[in-house]
Amino acid sequence: MSVTILAIESSCDETSCAVMRDGVLLSNVIAGQEVHQQYGGVIPELASRAHQLNIVPVVDLALKQAGFERTDLSAISFTEGPGLIGALLVGSSFAKGLALALNIPLISVNHMQAHVLAHFIDEPKPSFPFLCLTVSGGHTQIVLVKDYLKMEVIGETNDDAAGEAFDKTAKLLGLLYPGGPMIDSLAKTGNPNRFKFPEPKVGAYDFSFSGLKTSILYFLRSETKKNENFVNENLNDICASVQSRIVSILLAKLEKATIEFAIKDVGIAGGVSANSFLRNQFEELGKKNNWRVFIPKFEFCTDNAAMIAMVGHYKFIKSDFENQSVIPKARLSINETF
Repeated sequence: MSVTILAIESSCDETSCAVMRDGVLLSNVIAGQEVHQQYGGVIPELASRAHQLNIVPVVDLALKQAGFERTDLSAISFTEGPGLIGALLVGSSFAKGLALALNIPLISVNHMQAHVLAHFIDEPKPSFPFLCLTVSGGHTQIVLVKDYLKMEVIGETNDDAAGEAFDKTAKLLGLLYPGGPMIDSLAKTGNPNRFKFPEPKVGAYDFSFSGLKTSILYFLRSETKKNENFVNENLNDICASVQSRIVSILLAKLEKATIEFAIKDVGIAGGVSANSFLRNQFEELGKKNNWRVFIPKFEFCTDNAAMIAMVGHYKFIKSDFENQSVIPKARLSINETF
C-alpha cells in the first residue's frame, strides 16, 4: 500500500507545502515573506498574517504539481515546533482542519528533527549512527542520530545560535536582512585572517555565541571611533573574519564529537548549512578525518515542507503518531520528543 504525505511548514517566515509518496518527493512549494526586510528581522505578527494569505494557494499548488487530489492523501504532517507561535498556529490549524475533513491521520513533526532527516530526501544518504550539526537562526546543536526517529542532542548552544550571530553582525554592519547570506557573499573577497575574534570557552560539545556578538559590537565601536569610515573601508574583511570564527567554533566541536563517538558518517543541516564557507570547510575537515560527509541541497537546508514530509513518512510507516501532541510549541527540544 502506497503512502502519500502532505506536509505543511510554517515555523517562521516561509509558508511551505510538500507532497511525498512512498518517501519520494513529488513537490515542494515555498512562499517567502519580503515584508520583514525593512525591519531587519522577522516580525512575528506580520509573519502570521502572511502565512494566512499564503497557505491556501501554496497547498493547492503543491497538490497540482504532484498530480494528486486531497482524497489521495494518506496523512498530513505539520510543524509542531519550535518556532514563532503565531506562525505555527496558522500551519497547525490548517493541517488539523484538512485532516479532520478527510478523516486521515494528523502527524506532528519536530522542526529540528526534520532538518536532520533532510539528509534522506535525496541520495547519498548517511548510515546509522551518524552525527549531524544542525545550525539555524534559532538553534545550534550536535545530534547523535541513531535511527530515523531516535535522536539525542549531545551538545547545543547555551545562549544564542550561530545564525543569530550572523544576522546580528550583519545588522551592526548595516546590511539588509537576512544578513547571513549577505555576509557569506561579501566574505568571498575578504581576508578571513585580517581581524581576530575570541573563541568561547564552554564545556563538552556545547556552544555559546553571545560573547562573540558582544566582542564584535565592541570591536566595531572602537574602530569606528578612530575612523568613521572603518566599516565601509573594511567590510569584506570584517565579514570574512567573523564568518571564519563562527565556522571554526562549529567545526571544532563537531570534530571533537566524531573522535569521542568514533563516527565517520557526519552531516550538517539547517539554514546556516547553506553557508558556502561552512560547506567548504566541512568538506575539507571531512577529507582530513576520512569522514563520509553529507550536506542537503540548498533548497532543503532552509525551512521547507519536504523535510516535514520526510519525518511524516517515517512516523506513518512506523505508526509513531498515536497519542501525540498536536499543540504548537514555540520551544521544543529533540530530547523532549524522543
